[in-house]
Amino acid sequence: MTMTKKANEIKASDINESTPWQEMTIGGEIYEGGTSALVNTGEWRTMIPIFHEEKCNHCMLCVPFCPDSSIPVENGKRKDFDLMHCKGCGICFKVCAHKAISYEKVGA
Repeated sequence: MTMTKKANEIKASDINESTPWQEMTIGGEIYEGGTSALVNTGEWRTMIPIFHEEKCNHCMLCVPFCPDSSIPVENGKRKDFDLMHCKGCGICFKVCAHKAISYEKVGA
């Protein structure tokens, strides 16, 4: 990365522990979406959702409510959680009318 790059040209994947502060964006801002895919952002959660596939009717109500896009869908069926990015907020647990998601303390 060179200092001639404009702030909106700097990608999150270009910034690491070796990047001099002079080459970072002002305020450390990131000007691109989807950057959490580059980092394990779910490792600090204290609660974890558990998917019970046998109870799921694949209504997909949980999918758009997930703020971290941690509920993958494949061929019209929801899959188990992407725990690399799930923060354990519990929204999916609250919206699931079929009790296909339980919510437990990590390590319980």
